[in-house]
Amino acid sequence: MQQAKKLIEQYYQAFNSGDMDTFLSLLTDDVVHDINQGDREQGKAAFAEFMKKMNHHYKEQLVDMVIMANEDGTRGAAEFVVLGEYLNTDEGLPEANGQTYRLPAGAFFDIRDGKVARITNYYNLGDWIAQVDPQ
Repeated sequence: MQQAKKLIEQYYQAFNSGDMDTFLSLLTDDVVHDINQGDREQGKAAFAEFMKKMNHHYKEQLVDMVIMANEDGTRGAAEFVVLGEYLNTDEGLPEANGQTYRLPAGAFFDIRDGKVARITNYYNLGDWIAQVDPQ
């Protein structure tokens, strides 16, 4: 359980520091990524492309992190708050002009051989839209 919690902590430390090499090294090659209210992608290369796109459109820091894991360390979860800035307009979403947002979020993990084998992210897209486009 402690190893799983440490892995998830390292994952988010790498995210917050913008260290994509370390971030991606914590994933299995066949990682499954369930995108919030979107598609399922598989593979480290797809995940790297997703992160490249996200880092272009958004600047985010995750705070108030709570990490949990099951006893055998094969599954974990994290709850946190996303502090973000909307940098560049993302297709199909409101226009970006540097809006900031504060958004509760969570993630669920499968862990295999000391690496993240699946990550499922969740946040309330409607809440995010209301914060960046309060018309």
